[in-house]
Amino acid sequence: MTCVVAIDVGGTSMKGGLVARDGTILHEERRPTPRAEGPDRVIAAIGAFVADLVAGGEPVAVGLAVPGLVTPERAVFAAAFGWRDVPAAAFADVDLPVALGHDVRSAGEAELAHGLVHGLVHGEGRDGDGRHVLFLPIGTGIAGAVVLSGGLYGGAAGWAGQIGHIPVWPDGRACGCGQRGCLGQYASASAIAARCGESSAADVVRRMREGDPEAARVWAEAVEALAIALATYTLVADPALIVIGGGLSLAGEALLTPLRSRLAARLAFRAAPELRVSRLGMRAGMLGAALLGWRAHDTPRGARG
Repeated sequence: MTCVVAIDVGGTSMKGGLVARDGTILHEERRPTPRAEGPDRVIAAIGAFVADLVAGGEPVAVGLAVPGLVTPERAVFAAAFGWRDVPAAAFADVDLPVALGHDVRSAGEAELAHGLVHGLVHGEGRDGDGRHVLFLPIGTGIAGAVVLSGGLYGGAAGWAGQIGHIPVWPDGRACGCGQRGCLGQYASASAIAARCGESSAADVVRRMREGDPEAARVWAEAVEALAIALATYTLVADPALIVIGGGLSLAGEALLTPLRSRLAARLAFRAAPELRVSRLGMRAGMLGAALLGWRAHDTPRGARG
């Protein structure tokens, strides 16, 4: 079956595979992201992953979803990895069309094409209000894909959705972006784990359920930070629904139940939007990368830039 190589590059791991045009995943695997070894090592690891996937099938293009500022041809900047102005060809030394895309926005496109957001935008059980949605993956970092009037909104410079850098406590913890008190410093899965000395947020949830007071404090602070940021977003954009994705969504009701309560408490004069977990789960970014690949395949060679 005709397919594309699709890789979602995260701060902890890379999810990759071969994906057909209709979103069918023909092959799927995960590899660690060697972030601690520096930007060149990460770029090389992505290239090796692409080469192995190409060798394992007969793909027609490559789509890569990466964090930071990105154009279809270049990864302009990613604070998480320390790279600047990396051309797409550096990630994939193959004789195929290659396209880059922002990881969260690509995941949002997949939600629009295949997931829960698709159903809502196209009227699944709603009267059109599902056309205004926030898709919020929470993993190593936090950013949002903003859906307005049924389509993704990028903003004037393509930076819309940087919710992880909303200063929930302006005098709080220093962030790598240069600000203080950013949401990501309290509520990303990586921050939650690090503040409890654990390797994953799942370990923090386990300790909280076992009655550990430090884990409970960190978790409660993360939930409150999310509630503050989402209340701000709700008052500005008035979404019908907020879809939580990424690794933290695996916490399920341990996250959603207190977050619903705290978000409602932060919105004194209006109802809170509905909160749900992503239907695509951890595959959203990879499926979004596949959409990038198919777009590159369908673009005439002379129009690729």
